[in-house]
Amino acid sequence: MAQRSSTAADREIGRRLKIRRLDLGISQTAVADALGLTFQQVQKYEKGTNRISAGRLQRLAEILDIPIAYFYDEKIAGTKKHQTAFALLDTAYSLRLMRAFTRIKDRRIQLRTVELVEGIADADHNQAH
Repeated sequence: MAQRSSTAADREIGRRLKIRRLDLGISQTAVADALGLTFQQVQKYEKGTNRISAGRLQRLAEILDIPIAYFYDEKIAGTKKHQTAFALLDTAYSLRLMRAFTRIKDRRIQLRTVELVEGIADADHNQAH
């Protein structure tokens, strides 16, 4: 029997799984334990390498306390602009940065923080080229 390759939908579902897991601060191991799997299997799900069965996707939705539609809702990914914003949430560091930023109440400090991060990004980009 020929092995199926992953699709864009598999990768998108995996990315949404990873983002929600990171947002909740749950490890791959904890998700794997709740599913009775290895953390390597959860890694494969998150990368979209392995497809997630309907029953397992339902169980993941329960574990992550989200409706199953979260994995399919077009509004989540949406336009190219929204896909870029969604990709930002792909790492634990970006989630930490966003959480910390939202705790800053002074608008001037928020602006200075954004300018600082932009300056660092520009310097890093210029060094790479």
